[in-house]
Amino acid sequence: MIGSDRWVAVLRIVVGVWFVKAVWTKFTIGFLWDVIPYPVVSPRFIAFHPKRIAEFAAGNPVGWYKDFLEGTVLPQSRVFATLQAFGEAAVGLGLILGLLTGLTALVGLFLCLNYGLASQWMSFGQQGFHVLLVTSMIVFLGARAGRTWGIDRWIARSGKRWLRLVT
Repeated sequence: MIGSDRWVAVLRIVVGVWFVKAVWTKFTIGFLWDVIPYPVVSPRFIAFHPKRIAEFAAGNPVGWYKDFLEGTVLPQSRVFATLQAFGEAAVGLGLILGLLTGLTALVGLFLCLNYGLASQWMSFGQQGFHVLLVTSMIVFLGARAGRTWGIDRWIARSGKRWLRLVT
């Protein structure tokens, strides 16, 4: 296929935009010393997170994952809400920019596998959507997708071998 690397880059950017859209309402702006703005997870998302996790755990047929949700995620919901929001933001921005795409795809793969395990039992649409996201992350990882229309192109040329491993 002619230009297949470009089509993978288009998919990478679209999936990145989806992640940024998904995280958009999970952040608000905090101020350090009432002067320096920085992103913080919104109180609304922190309050919503345990309800959603309880919903995911309620009928989940995967016993060990249900136990994980109820025994680990629910009691530490604030920590997991924060990790989820910042993880989604990092994946979205990394995919859009083509920045450290290998590492970004691994984090995205971890998030998507967890989302799939949490919600796969709820509907066929959930199953299909997460299969597509997981497959996309694997393709981005294997295709070195950030080297087309991305910052990884310059990183790969930098000569830093250890850095090229995560691009």
